[in-house]
Amino acid sequence: MSIPLVSVICICFNHEAFVQQALLSVLNQTYKNIEIIVINNGSSDNSEKEIQEVVQNHPKIKYIKRSETISNTQAFNLGVKKSAGTFLIDLSADDCLLPKCIEKQVAFFMEQPEEVGIVFGNAYHIDENGNRTKPFFEVDNKNKVIDKALFKTDYIRILGGGNIMCSVASMITRKHFMLLNGYNEELFFEDLDYWLRLSKKYKIAFLDAFLVEKRYLKQSLGNQFYKNDEFSRKINQSLRRIFKESLTRNTSKAEHKALLKRIHYSMEQSFKNKRWIDLLKFCIIELKCRFYLLK
Repeated sequence: MSIPLVSVICICFNHEAFVQQALLSVLNQTYKNIEIIVINNGSSDNSEKEIQEVVQNHPKIKYIKRSETISNTQAFNLGVKKSAGTFLIDLSADDCLLPKCIEKQVAFFMEQPEEVGIVFGNAYHIDENGNRTKPFFEVDNKNKVIDKALFKTDYIRILGGGNIMCSVASMITRKHFMLLNGYNEELFFEDLDYWLRLSKKYKIAFLDAFLVEKRYLKQSLGNQFYKNDEFSRKINQSLRRIFKESLTRNTSKAEHKALLKRIHYSMEQSFKNKRWIDLLKFCIIELKCRFYLLK
């Protein structure tokens, strides 16, 4: 029986200090039917040199070098077009897969019904030097998650927000990715929109195991949310688009209430960071959501 091919798409943007670790973490997987596509997304540091050192020793790695930077959504879609895997992993070049990550993900996926389009697990936060700091999801003394609602992750839970998504520890199916036309390239970040679109039609399964080391840096995307700069402006712009599309996608009051909760969080953060224009725009969407609740 053949084992499915897994395509790991590693996107690098100024990750010279970490990209080799990321690539080696894929090469050192216990699961062997893997193809690696690494994209140098217009890096201005020494990422090119670091990537080439690995590629020269592992010529099967598919290397895409871009002279100009594009969004993560565009870069990943580009990588998918160059890939052939049944399953896909979106790997940032500053994160690392644990040795049995893909083996565990594939085995778990093979136990799931056809409508499951994403499986995800837990991750360790690591600092710049690779030291583990805390788990992404809190665990007990047996390293099992305390929040058992993770096993029931669905559209409403994702819509409502909170610590319920660990996209860095996820694997997605090529089939569902194509059915949903991939990542929305008009957005600045990819995971929330894709998870919402998928979970509205299909299912998500949680694997209670540590799969990844997620590097926690000041310049990481997750740390830029709502900060008062151009970066956060683009993030908020994408959030508003996701909220608006959710309004038209929702089919129940429970879904609108969940969306309202997430909108309120964005409003609070905009107020906290004195992003008044963003706050006003979120308020307009909030009013629309309330109108939908009254219908």
